[in-house]
Amino acid sequence: QVQLRESGPGLVKPSQTLSLTCNVSGDSLTTKYYYWSWIRQPPEKGLEWVGAIAHSGGTSYNPALRRRTSISRDTSKNQFTLQVTSVTPEDTAVYYCARGGDVSNYDYWGQGAQVIVSS
Repeated sequence: QVQLRESGPGLVKPSQTLSLTCNVSGDSLTTKYYYWSWIRQPPEKGLEWVGAIAHSGGTSYNPALRRRTSISRDTSKNQFTLQVTSVTPEDTAVYYCARGGDVSNYDYWGQGAQVIVSS
């Protein structure tokens, strides 16, 4: 079974960089034709797609967050990482990593990581 787990600091100060890692087991990040996404949910709001990295290593981002967002991977460790720079309290959310097999179709999710941006 495919399992994903997010890890990283739960508290980040404004203007600093948010960094989260998704550890994947049961499948390779290079398996065609899956992509690996970051999705977040601010308090009492809906899900917001942040970005993704494909099996090929190519990336795509939510246009609203593109300037501040970067996704990378380490295939030797089978993990991928999200970085969001210059964070503000508006970036406070539960962050999920998930595997996608088609547009808006996610079959496996991590449990989510709460990230609070506050001084």
